[in-house]
Amino acid sequence: MGGPVPELDARAVACADRLRDADSVLVASHIDADGLTSAAIAASALERAEVPFEVVFEKQLDADAIAAIAERGFETVLFTDFGSGQLDHIAEHEASGAFTPVIADHHQPADADTEYHLNPLLVGLDGSSELSGAGTTYVLARALAERDGDTSGEATTDNRDLAGLAVVGAVGDMQASDGELTGANGAIVAEGCEAGVVEEATDLALYGKQTRPLPKLLEYATDVRIPGISGSERGAREFLSGLGLDLEDGDGWRRWVDLDDGERQAVASGLVQRAVERGVPAGRIDDLVGTTYTLAEEPTGTELRDASEFSTLLNATARYDRADVGLAVCLGDRDAALDRARRLLSNHRRNLATGLDWVKRTGVTGEEHLQWFDAGEEIRETIVGIVAGMALGADATRSDRPIIAFAAKSDTESKVSARGSHRLVREGLDLSAVMGEAARALGGDGGGHDVAAGATIPADEKEGFVERADAIVADQLG
Repeated sequence: MGGPVPELDARAVACADRLRDADSVLVASHIDADGLTSAAIAASALERAEVPFEVVFEKQLDADAIAAIAERGFETVLFTDFGSGQLDHIAEHEASGAFTPVIADHHQPADADTEYHLNPLLVGLDGSSELSGAGTTYVLARALAERDGDTSGEATTDNRDLAGLAVVGAVGDMQASDGELTGANGAIVAEGCEAGVVEEATDLALYGKQTRPLPKLLEYATDVRIPGISGSERGAREFLSGLGLDLEDGDGWRRWVDLDDGERQAVASGLVQRAVERGVPAGRIDDLVGTTYTLAEEPTGTELRDASEFSTLLNATARYDRADVGLAVCLGDRDAALDRARRLLSNHRRNLATGLDWVKRTGVTGEEHLQWFDAGEEIRETIVGIVAGMALGADATRSDRPIIAFAAKSDTESKVSARGSHRLVREGLDLSAVMGEAARALGGDGGGHDVAAGATIPADEKEGFVERADAIVADQLG
């Protein structure tokens, strides 16, 4: 039975065979939405294959973290959503016999290799836009699926029901930033649709369609800024009231999911008309509509129904040291874990709003080819990258330059996060190379994707980092 990404089939089968033969497996994963969904997919597949396992999460997979993983005594360690970029350190422990690594990742590999290595970049696929960490782990899960043992060779559990989590991971990893999931991600979406766990549709491309009251949906819609509506509660309310539709009920404003098709069409047409009247460029107006991904088995009107809202909920858990809560939600806990995740989400939203407001008030420093800000301890280092992405192109920043953000990691280290746009990537931007080269030159390390990356550097090297990063971006963009 072939998987959704034929290019990876042989590697996936080899990795699955190693896991199936293991006495026990330690799953080690990253703390963002892609990492959490990767861990959940791995955990579900291992449980179904009756392979004993435990799960741990790491904020950063460095030499110390890998050494601590080795000390746990598992014969096999499955790294999900990281590991490729740390192969040089992992290989040292493999050589010593500490553990056998299996890696399901999509980041740029280090200059080393291991036998059980699943990564789209190794077969010519783009790990920034075609396959996420969760997607790569899903490919592994499909290969790990149990077989019934008779001559038919059909899988008794083919694990296609895990495609929904893979979609959430890809969306959370910003792989749908051009409007839809494509490439290998698209193949996983198709499997999810066939399995009845994912629904793909063309709809208004605004965040919060499941849970936000209509005025808030429009007020907070800053990806496509419509003058007089975006950022204005009064403007959003007046726009909606002027449509002449029944957009309120006894409990107040309805949500997008509460509207029928005719009402949605009226709102969308009104937004387009307002955008045209206010001079929004045609290309930006087109971005008002995009492909949406719904988890068909989740209740309508909840954060879990929409892939984008689900990913934000997950980010609100592990980035506040509660990866266990996010994992439990992914694995189906709809009671205590979901309640806790929603409380964390409320706190996360407050922190993001506060952080974005701080950036707007403080402003950014513009270099010739990039812009940056130093949040120090004002913004938590686990969310400063999200804030930087939200700030890119908003008030006081420019959309035609990548943005770099610093935050305090410790007394001696600074976290660096970088965000760009897919348009800049098409012009040659590769933030993974920028972060890695600039950080390593100053005694730190970094990596990630072309559109979003991060690094850790000595706290006193920020000025040198900006200078080096600006020069690298200049070379990339010509």
